[in-house]
Amino acid sequence: MDGKLQYITFYNGQKMPIVGLGTWQAKVGEVGKAVDAALAAGYRHIDTAFSYRNEKEIGEVLKKWFDSGKLKREDIFIVTKLPMMGMRQSSVEKYLKKSLADLQLDYVDLYLVHNPVGMQDVDDGTFPPKGKDGNVLLDLNTDHVSIWKGMEAQVDAGRARSIGLSNFTARQIKRVWQSARIKPANLQVEMNAYFQQRELRAFCRALDITVCAWGPLGTPGIYTFVERQGGDVNNLPRYDLLGDEVVKRIAQKHGKTTAHVLLRFLMQLEVVVIPKSSNPARVKENFKVFDFELSAEDMEALEALDKGRKGRLGTGNLLPGIDKHPEFPWYERY
Repeated sequence: MDGKLQYITFYNGQKMPIVGLGTWQAKVGEVGKAVDAALAAGYRHIDTAFSYRNEKEIGEVLKKWFDSGKLKREDIFIVTKLPMMGMRQSSVEKYLKKSLADLQLDYVDLYLVHNPVGMQDVDDGTFPPKGKDGNVLLDLNTDHVSIWKGMEAQVDAGRARSIGLSNFTARQIKRVWQSARIKPANLQVEMNAYFQQRELRAFCRALDITVCAWGPLGTPGIYTFVERQGGDVNNLPRYDLLGDEVVKRIAQKHGKTTAHVLLRFLMQLEVVVIPKSSNPARVKENFKVFDFELSAEDMEALEALDKGRKGRLGTGNLLPGIDKHPEFPWYERY
């Protein structure tokens, strides 16, 4: 890895820009402006998912940039994800084709299984599918090994350059990895200075699986999401990672924002970061992480902030009833 930490490299040689734009909860009418600002600022990695319901607007912006000649398709790294409603081998191709149509692309650079939990496919992709009791409609017959064969078929067909996993535990990753003809290239999980996932990172390193952090700044938008889904935010811890005194002190030392410090911390651990913002000015600001370096003392101070499992915000409260699935991941240690 070069000194500027521009990329991480997959086992197959594919390079993934170490900073990308996250688009979870980026609303239609806003996400296009955020992507446009990101590309103008120098981002070359955009992370989205079928379940975010914003791929069509992202695709329109990408087409505009490609048609202008300012960027070529090979300049951009696009990640999208198989939704929980598509968690069966027969649905993988269907949902990737839906995403590709909306993104106006022939292929994605990385296709992830979004979550180990399977849900029922209602009304051709309603998310989340819910019953009359307000709980999500689960498909309890989720078979990760079978689904992975469907993922491998997308690489064979040229619709995905690499494939990976999201929100899977070490146990679940091992099951897929052992059965895989095409190995997982990347794991996307919740990770930040309060929830550093040391065991999971070490496990992935041993299998040559790169790691991407969602929520690298602490996911302040998660409370709104839980409330909107009918969940109880009172069961979630309340953290202000951006306002942490240790982070503020290090930021002041370097003349940077606390967001810069938190992103750079993970980057120096060789973790990809995908900070989300719909504010074009903040999107541009978040990208200014390549012109400074945290010292060994800085890194030690930030590593000491780890709260272990208590730092996790992604829990069973995210979607009502999701934790009743036998593959629900977030009760396991890592």
